[in-house]
Amino acid sequence: MRPTPIELFLLVLLFFSLHSQTLSKHHPTINRLLHRLDSLRPTPSVQESAAKGLLQRLIPTHFHSFDFTIISKDVCGGSSCFLIENYDGPRRMGPEIVIKGTTGVEIASGLHWYLKYKCNAHVSWDKTGGIQISSVPQPGHLPRLDSKRILIRRPVPWNYYQNVVTSSYSYVWWGWGRWEREIDWMALQGINLPLAFTGQEAIWQKVFKRFNISKEDLDDYFGGPAFLAWARMGNLHAWGGPLSKNWLGDQLLLQKRILSRMLELGMTPVLPSFSGNVPSALRKIYPGANITRLDDWNTVDGDSRWCCTYLLNPSDPLFIDIGEAFIKQQIEEYGKITNIYNCDTFNENTPPTSEPKYISSLGAAVYKAMSKGNKDAVWLMQNDKARTSSFHAMIFEKLSYLRPTFVQGWLFSSDSKFWKPPQMKALLHSVPFGKMIVLDLFAEVKPIWNTSAQFYATPYIWCMLHNFGGNIEMYGNLESISSGPVDARVSENSTMVGVGMCMEGIEHNPVVYELMSEMAFRDEKVDVQKWLKSYARRRYMKENHQVEAAWEILYHTVYNCTDGIADHNTDFIVKLPDWDPSSSVQGESRETDPYMISTDPYETKRRFLLQDDNSGLPKAHLWYSTKEVIKALQLFLEAGDDLFGSLTYRYDMVDLTRQVLSKLANKVYFEAVTAFVKKDIGSLRRLSDKFLELIKDIDVLLASDDNFLLGTWLESAKKLARNVDERKQYEWNARTQVTMWYDSKDVNQSKLHDYANKFWSGLLEDYYLPRATLYFNEMLKSLGDKKKLEIEEWRREWITMSHKWQQSSSEIYPVKAKGDALAISRHLLHKYFT
Repeated sequence: MRPTPIELFLLVLLFFSLHSQTLSKHHPTINRLLHRLDSLRPTPSVQESAAKGLLQRLIPTHFHSFDFTIISKDVCGGSSCFLIENYDGPRRMGPEIVIKGTTGVEIASGLHWYLKYKCNAHVSWDKTGGIQISSVPQPGHLPRLDSKRILIRRPVPWNYYQNVVTSSYSYVWWGWGRWEREIDWMALQGINLPLAFTGQEAIWQKVFKRFNISKEDLDDYFGGPAFLAWARMGNLHAWGGPLSKNWLGDQLLLQKRILSRMLELGMTPVLPSFSGNVPSALRKIYPGANITRLDDWNTVDGDSRWCCTYLLNPSDPLFIDIGEAFIKQQIEEYGKITNIYNCDTFNENTPPTSEPKYISSLGAAVYKAMSKGNKDAVWLMQNDKARTSSFHAMIFEKLSYLRPTFVQGWLFSSDSKFWKPPQMKALLHSVPFGKMIVLDLFAEVKPIWNTSAQFYATPYIWCMLHNFGGNIEMYGNLESISSGPVDARVSENSTMVGVGMCMEGIEHNPVVYELMSEMAFRDEKVDVQKWLKSYARRRYMKENHQVEAAWEILYHTVYNCTDGIADHNTDFIVKLPDWDPSSSVQGESRETDPYMISTDPYETKRRFLLQDDNSGLPKAHLWYSTKEVIKALQLFLEAGDDLFGSLTYRYDMVDLTRQVLSKLANKVYFEAVTAFVKKDIGSLRRLSDKFLELIKDIDVLLASDDNFLLGTWLESAKKLARNVDERKQYEWNARTQVTMWYDSKDVNQSKLHDYANKFWSGLLEDYYLPRATLYFNEMLKSLGDKKKLEIEEWRREWITMSHKWQQSSSEIYPVKAKGDALAISRHLLHKYFT
């Protein structure tokens, strides 16, 4: 029988659907790459033992309840997978559940899947509530599978993790204990392609010594511990340094332990490669080398002590020599453990021509440096937005389609006059196919894959960026996360080979990261509403209708940001606007209020704060109905008597209360400065007092949960120190990063002040509160004296106070919570919203 036209049409659709999903499975180059990486993994027994060690740390009472086995990809049809089966052998003191996987990571993922969906357990970062396993039945009583087995295949080979700055915003003060827990978390989430940047300065010290660079030269080259990410990228040098011998040695040893555990579990670490950033002393040693002094990056006045680093042009033969030496030195230190290297280069190298052949030659030179060190090297291209914001005129600013450009916009749209298809292809095709993998870094908000012909047939990883500066803000787009990777993978001629999480900081918004992690194993879109009900039940260890209703609201509000704005927390408590309101706010019309506040005490007429960048008005991101989120908080608190024993509930409750109050503070701030413009000193005093009172109240709230404490950050920094000088230096680094970040002078605050702001108890009371107090006092003085606001006087006084706080080491901030979080949250809801 001949097929009907409709049947033929459906067959054609099926063909193209299958074709669009098969790059990673059938393309021989990708298969060869995967085979080479598989050959670098340890033996099955090593991986099984590592997975058993993870089980022992996660749930030691059930060590004998599971049997782990490494299996071939052939069992899974050529893909990576895990299998969960009932154990049918003798059960006396033996295993109950068998988990098989193609690597140790797949076994750990299978364990996590079973604990989640058969035992209602929950795995979260310690700082977002921790692991909840009380719902797991006792050994001998684990739930059996209803079916013969559960088989879950990876739809794409890789699950990538980290951003090049996460090492500074989140990991900088970690010792092995915290790293071990993180690697366990990574394995449970299915991460098999993690960035591994720790300790590289010790490698660089050995490499540069061969090129006659001294320790003194490197003291001026390396940044301090909390600023290493930006020194590595060539944004700055020496800021927060120098690095001690202890630091260099300890971090190298730590890196070896990190890599060892990653490898034991079957992960493929991504190591750094040479990007061209060199010590200034190299110019004197090699006077003929093509070395360019880069422009200033965000210093107040171009201070040469830490600005204006040096870049060795990739076309110079010395670039190849240094790049090769760095790769080989890592192999000497760690062994042949990976073929994938991260590189972010060309940052300040202005092209003399847009000729594709020239651009291609630069890309080829970068890859040559890698491949001479490791003939099987693959270039993982990730650029970080930190450079984009400063160097948007340079060549790799033109190549920065992998990161958001918040000042100049996105590369392919904003710089389309330069970056035509021939130029894009020139870079992407400058290395052999399969030797470059692109990170579509901000795909959950601004995907590039769908506007760049799938990166011109170059394999890419669909990534979620989500967080900036490690800020604390409830935010996300769950629908985008649940559907975006699937849409990209099944699109016509898809070149997608992985999913990834590229946040700048971790340990926040656990719902976002759990859903994104699951997308590494999901071949269909997730029903988010159904998934959230399961998530809430697991996270709080029981079913509760009020909290389910609260999550339904949060799903449609806080976690439904679709405005395309990158959510860098600019709430006015943690990033107080540095401006003179009298020169910016005009008139009394509410229609000109940037918050569009209605007569309802806390409802927004519009949900977006989208202002012209030249308006001069302060900006704070608001994308949802605050009235609805207050309802969610009320529901959360109604569930408190039932759920308060849950640490995850307490974390979410405190975070949600903080979110509601911080948005209220934004409104109060703007009302206060409006009163100032109207010269209404009575209203200004009342509203400024309310703003300051909100800071104090939020500090008390945050102090009631261990996970929102400044003391934890500072004490972890001091704990790494070996002597008094290091202790003082590390504490200064820790204090500075979360406040001024970079240099400030006289009446000029750091251009990066509050970039890494945090809602932490102690930071609000001792840093944000004094700043706001000084600011409003100047306003009140201005109206009282009937004189112009002395904004520069406030800046001078505030910067002086900030410097003192950064350099102080006398205060010891708590590392343990105090107070009843539920009672405090209920009191604050009643106080501000009754």
